[in-house]
This record gives sequence, structure tokens and C-alpha cells, in this order.
Amino acid sequence: MERCLTELEARPENRELLAEIFRSVHTIKGTTGFLGFSRLESLAHAGENLLGLLRDGKLLANVDIISGLLALLDILREILGSIESKGQEGNGDDAAMIQRLHALQHDSSSSSADNSQPVPPIKKKRTRKSKTSTPAAIVSVPDAEIVKPQEKNKAIEVYQAEPQTAQMRAGVNMAESTLRVDVDLLNRMMNLVGELVLTRNQILQMVSTDANLTVLSRRLDMVTADLREAVMKARMQPVSHVFSKFPRMMRDLAQQLNKRVRLVMEGQETELDKSLLEAIKDPLTHSVRNAIDHGIEVPYLREAAGKGPEGILRLRAYQEGSHVVIEVSDDGGGMKVERIRDKALERKLITRERAAQLSDRELMQLIFLPGFSTAEAVTNVSGRGVGMDVVRTNVEKIGGKVEIDSRPGKGTTLRLRIPLTLAIVPALIVHSRGQSYALPQGALSELVHLSSEQVQTQIEWMEGVPLYRLRGKLLPLVFLGSLLKQQDQADKSPEAYIAVLNAEGRRYGLVVDSLADPEEIVVKPLSSVLKRIGLFSGATVLGNGEMALILDPGAIATQSNIGMALEDDESEVLDADLKDGSAEYLLTQSASEHVAVPLDNVLRIERIPRTQMEWLNGMPVLRFDGTLLPLKDRTGMVAAGSPEEEMTVVVCRDGERHVGVAVSQVLDVGAGKPLTEAGTDTATLDAILLKDRVTSIIDLRHIPALPSARPAHDDPRETLQSDAAVEVLA
Repeated sequence: MERCLTELEARPENRELLAEIFRSVHTIKGTTGFLGFSRLESLAHAGENLLGLLRDGKLLANVDIISGLLALLDILREILGSIESKGQEGNGDDAAMIQRLHALQHDSSSSSADNSQPVPPIKKKRTRKSKTSTPAAIVSVPDAEIVKPQEKNKAIEVYQAEPQTAQMRAGVNMAESTLRVDVDLLNRMMNLVGELVLTRNQILQMVSTDANLTVLSRRLDMVTADLREAVMKARMQPVSHVFSKFPRMMRDLAQQLNKRVRLVMEGQETELDKSLLEAIKDPLTHSVRNAIDHGIEVPYLREAAGKGPEGILRLRAYQEGSHVVIEVSDDGGGMKVERIRDKALERKLITRERAAQLSDRELMQLIFLPGFSTAEAVTNVSGRGVGMDVVRTNVEKIGGKVEIDSRPGKGTTLRLRIPLTLAIVPALIVHSRGQSYALPQGALSELVHLSSEQVQTQIEWMEGVPLYRLRGKLLPLVFLGSLLKQQDQADKSPEAYIAVLNAEGRRYGLVVDSLADPEEIVVKPLSSVLKRIGLFSGATVLGNGEMALILDPGAIATQSNIGMALEDDESEVLDADLKDGSAEYLLTQSASEHVAVPLDNVLRIERIPRTQMEWLNGMPVLRFDGTLLPLKDRTGMVAAGSPEEEMTVVVCRDGERHVGVAVSQVLDVGAGKPLTEAGTDTATLDAILLKDRVTSIIDLRHIPALPSARPAHDDPRETLQSDAAVEVLA
């Protein structure tokens, strides 16, 4: 009802909105009257009279009427909450509210009569010819008069009831296909699925050496993945449940601040776990209030800046990989880093020496400090310095990240990255001095292998801080063993791996001894003793039955004093490098040849045992989560290699489909420059200059597509395929 009222203010002649609001109030009035709740009945009756005038076209909704109906809705919601919790309506004087609703009827009716121009009726509404059409008669129409209408009025009532009847039928059909389930039951199901995932991981590792159990283990893997997806989907809810409260809040706040704001909501069908949806309500509320209060200017300032008097506040939700991204953006004045620095110094949140060392990007992060606010005075809207602090704290509690982009005079975008679920997450298993740890893949950018010689020559030290030069840029390093104060091992391998992480804009490399296969891990809570360490976000059980702690990349960056990455400067350098038309490529080696794949098309890199490869119509394929991935062999060793060996597969995007390319090894990432044929200006399509070497480009379009499914039920080949599938499953 609240959503309908806010929409009605923008579309006052919309017949469907008026009918839906009227039905809601009429239902409350009839039900509460039957149950003996006289206070609710009186309020609903007064609201129904006003809505009746709007529905009949005798009044047109304006700001005052919508405000009055929203105030009525607040009181109705409060009384209904009291009835739900205490079984009573509670004591309260509603005379002022009822008088306000009556005044809106009479004032609007008198104004219409003085102007001698009746409000145009809603389209498709037939005009009633009644001799007693006075406002007083409308306010106090006895029930007996409604039961016995004239024949003409009866036809009108039947015409209006048709949408309601259709909606009731749709509701019945929906009720037959849905079932209410207690949240505790869903939580228990999720916990059981987590235990099943752990058991599956252990079984997969145990049967890897037994060929007889390989088929059964793959079937178990597929069923477990499908069951996990089904249970996770049952816990999902669309973000519209949270977005729906913002139109009312935006309207009230804009009126309070004398601003004109239009709210645009996109991606409301995007789904998120119910527990996470509850956790982001407060961060989103603070973000929206902050955008209206600090971001969007008052109309005269917007017009002076060459903008329209009405500001635009945009809420957008979309899924990106294993995260849901929610953006709160405005077209206001943007953030001025000088003002942020001055306010931080004024409130003594940082020292002048520290402020002089911060980049513009780091200065923007100061708005998340407790106690920071740019408001000149404390009001009931802002000024206490708790809003943005709540946003970051609550989002990080659920494993999310907060990003902010702002351009002076153009606007600000606040981006919340929320994981789809906290129960089961993909992680890379790393080893440090004999211990196993889980590293969430959401923060992992890339991996770099260093031989024993490269460890000695390519890791640089500056004032006691280790650095690694990655593609010409210095990357701060954190040695996991030293951070955890682990003891050295005599048989420790001299080589190392660098996991390049991006934790809330802080980019660094985590140095570990070795890597294991990625796993889907089940997150378990930590004990109070381990929580105090501050470097771990949870614990899990690995496939081999070993316990492993889950590393927190953000906490590691904080304890290691890793600063914000200068992404703005990096992007300027990248733009300068790419002005000549070059682009970034993944450099790989296939047999004795160097080949490249456009980095924008690369989804992930997998190390897969050859036993997982299968054949379909003479084409090698891989199975991932119940889907088939066509494979292109660039090594010539896919069929000839030993089944126990592992192969490197680069999973790429070719349009809407995904394909795999088997390579010998992944070498590097670099910017490739186009080449032209001698004597012409024609650029070569399948070769570039990469790392000062001519490198061929893999054309993903040449990888054959899999045979498409045929929907014809009378096709004998489909019957044979179905029989074969049943035989395999049997």
C-alpha cells in the first residue's frame, strides 16, 4: 500500500493504483469491524471515504492528500503491530487524524466548487447522475444504501470488480503452488547440505585412486551440487523486499530538506540470501539518506550548475560472479576531497602529517571513520558521524566490501559487494610451513609462481618492506609464515607462490609455500580465542579431513599496514600504454609455441586431472556443475598424456558460451600491440607483439560448438539418447 501511495503521487489518475489502495483499506475496515476493533474500523472508514472521492474522480491526488494517507498508513501499521504482539489495539486519540482526513475531503471539494471546474474523472470511469451528490452525503453513506444501488450504479460496480476477481483468481493459483516454510528449517537444511559437501569432498579425494568408484563419485558430486543450489535458492529473496521501503523514505526526506528527488530502481528481481538481505537494510538506509542529504543539491543550486531542478537517486542491483552488487548513485555535487580533509582535521580524526601523505582515493575513505561528518550542524537527518561507519562495519561483517567513486560536480556512486551466501564459499587452499589455510577466491586476483632463484633475485626490499615488481608496478608483499610467527621447517621448499589479493581497494601479495586444489568450503564460526587474533574469518574441514582456518584478506592488510592502491594513477598509466591500440592478453605456452588469449575473455584458470576429461562425438569435453565445456587442445597431449597427470585449462567466454583451452602452462599477463603486414596498413587478426615476441592469438570462435538439443518428441534419435542416459544412470 505504501508503494502504491508513493506511485500515486506521480500518477494521480492511475485507475489500478487507486483500486488497489481502496481494496486494501476496505478489507481492513471490514475485517476489523467484524472482529470488534473499533479504533481500526473508524480510521479505515475515514480513509475509505477520502479514497472513494479519489476513485470516483471527484478529487485528484496531491501532496497534501498523499501525506495524509501515508500518515493514516503509519497509524494503521502501529495498531496492527500492537494487535499482533499484545492482542489489543492500544489506547490512542485518533480524532486529529480523522479530522485531518475529513478536512482533506471538504477543502478539496470546496476548492473544486469555487473554481467551477470539476476534477477530470479517471479514464473509463462512467459519470453517475445523482441528485444528492454532495460532500456530506459521501462522508456518511449508510450501509443500507450501498446494499441497494440503482441498476446503472450496479453496472458500474460490476465493471470495477472485474480486476479484483482476476487478482483473487491469480492469488488462488499462486497459493496452490507455494508453501510457507519456517526459516529455522531452512537454516537446518543449509547446515545439513554443508555437512554433505564436506563428506563429498572427502569421498572425492579417497576414490581418486580407485577407477571403479570414479563414476559413482562423479554422480555424487553432481547430485550434491544440485542439492546445494536448490537449498540456496530456497533461501533467496529478491532485493525488492528491501528496496520497497525507500520510495516513502525518499519522499519524506526530500520534502524535509526542500529538495526535488526522483528515485529510479533497477534490478529489483536480483536475489540474495535472506539472512544477508536483513543485514544490508541498515547500510542501504544510511546510504540513501546520505545521498539525499549530502549528495543532491537544492533546486536553485542545481539550476545554477546547469542541471535540472530534480535530482536523480538510482538504486541498482545486479549479480557479478559469486557476489551481488548494489549501487547507490546520485547526480549531485560529488565529494570534494579538500573538504573531507579539512573536516577530518577539524574533528581530529587524523594528523596533519598523515593528511599530507594521503592520496585523493585514501582521503575519500575517511568518510567511513567513526565520528566523521561534513554536516555543519547536528540535525535529525545527519551530523552525528555514524552513518557511513555503520555502512562499512555492517557490510564487512557479512564478508562484503564497500567501494566509492565520486566526481566533483557529477555525482557519487556507493557500491556494496555482498556474497551470495556465507555458508558455502569457493576457496583456494594454501600451505604455509606445514599448515593449511583457506583463502576466499572472492579477493583473489591472480597467482604468481617464483622459483628458488626468483625468490632471491626478484623480491626487492625497501626499508625492511618486501616488494615484488609485477608488470612494472611495485606490489607490497606479506609473508604468511612471518605474519603468523610460524617456525621454519628444515625441509621447507625454496620456491614460493604469491597470491595477489584485492582487499577493499588495498592490493598486495600474500606469499605462501605451496598451493592445493580449490575447494568449496563450509564456513564454521570461530572460537573466542581465535577471534582475538584478528586474522581469520572462520574455520572449515577440508576434503582430507584436516582442519583449516579461513584467512581474512582485509584483516591481514590492516595488520600489515597496507595502504589503498592508487588505482586512479594506475588507470592513467594503463590508458597511456593503450593509446596505441594495444590490449591486455594472457600469455600461455602450448607445446613449443607461445599463444595469447584476450584477458577480457578469460574467466578462470583450472588445474584438472586428465581423468576428468571425457569425449563426445570425438571432441574432448569437461563437466562443470552439470554443464559441458568444449575443450580445445593446444598441447597435443590431451589424448596422449597419462591419466594421472594434471592439465592446465583456461576457461574463456566466447559470446554467451564458455569454452576451455588446454595449454602447457600460463606464463604472464601483458599488453599486446597490433602488427601490420609489410607494405600495407592492414592489421593482422591472429598475431600481436607481446613481451617483444610475435605471438599468435587463439580464436575462440573456431572451437566447435556442442550438438544442440532437439525438442522434437517424435525424433527417434532422442529416444535412443534417453534410453542411453537411463542405462548409464542405472
